[in-house]
Amino acid sequence: MGRLAIFDCDGTLVDGQASVCIAMEDAFAASKLEAPPRAIIRRAVGLSLPQAMAMLLPDSTSEQQEMLAERYRLAFRAQREAGLVHEPLFDGMKDLLLHLRDTGWTLAVATGKSDRGLNHCLALHGITDLFASLQTADRHPSKPDPAMIEQILFDTGMSADDGVMIGDTMFDIAMARNARMPSIGVEWGYHERAELLESGARAVATDMAELRALLEGL
Repeated sequence: MGRLAIFDCDGTLVDGQASVCIAMEDAFAASKLEAPPRAIIRRAVGLSLPQAMAMLLPDSTSEQQEMLAERYRLAFRAQREAGLVHEPLFDGMKDLLLHLRDTGWTLAVATGKSDRGLNHCLALHGITDLFASLQTADRHPSKPDPAMIEQILFDTGMSADDGVMIGDTMFDIAMARNARMPSIGVEWGYHERAELLESGARAVATDMAELRALLEGL
């Protein structure tokens, strides 16, 4: 049996931090709240929206968190409809995905994005068909719950020992740990190298060439 590579999306496959921060600032403004600094907003990327709101507004109620989450969705949708969402693939990522597919890897995505957001992002870059399973926050508990990885394993008929999670946040690494799957961190996303290693990442790639080498060495 081949190998399974599960990728996070924001901060791993694509660089969408500007669009995320703008939508979050719009959501807080619509709620007449002061938005946290962007450095803090970026720390919450990767969580499902209500959990991200709980992190960004610790004293809020669950109702406030759901309200903020819905206003974020509306703000992000408005950006997309206006053609303002900018989520470029990181340099070299498409070539890496094609190489992995062509050398027998099965690919999947586990992300805090919605189905709509993920499908739009992947279709924009013409890479949807590269992935055997797409799991989002619409159908699963927030990371670090292992439910998304467990569904991917079910969809692909593979085991945790066959797979590796690739992500840029401690939430990705903790999700993999909870699923008893090894993980590799990437340095170009939202959390620091030391944090990823402390969370249990087997290694942290500094660039796409190193990520390819780490995967080929598994």
